[in-house]
Amino acid sequence: NFRQAPRKVRLVASLIRGKSIEAAENQLANLPKKSSLSMRKLLASAVANAVNNQKADRNLLYIKEIRVDKGLVLKRFLPGSHGRAYPLRRASSHINIKLEIKDQKSKIKGNQETVSTKVEPSLGRKVAKKKDPKKTKTL
Repeated sequence: NFRQAPRKVRLVASLIRGKSIEAAENQLANLPKKSSLSMRKLLASAVANAVNNQKADRNLLYIKEIRVDKGLVLKRFLPGSHGRAYPLRRASSHINIKLEIKDQKSKIKGNQETVSTKVEPSLGRKVAKKKDPKKTKTL
């Protein structure tokens, strides 16, 4: 539960999506946003987990996926004029990050392959036929 609105955090997340760890850390270090500091801490934690638990090389890691979801909303009230109360919503965010090791084979040009598959429609589904505009009657 990061106490900032998801809309604001997604701006920072979209900047580092798909980048290497070094590039993402440099981007976050020079970004004047509140969420960039917390994003740097989260990225450092994810990298430490990958290095210590999965024995991954830090230089080969990149951010495969980063997702910012809506978190808990705290509802508070501010006093207003004439005895009224004005609602105040304090949004929070859930940040999920997925790191992956860069594939060394994809950098070699001779090793690239493209696989195409043909998807056939299922037989159990009926497809509505379009009517011919010339055969329809107008009143």
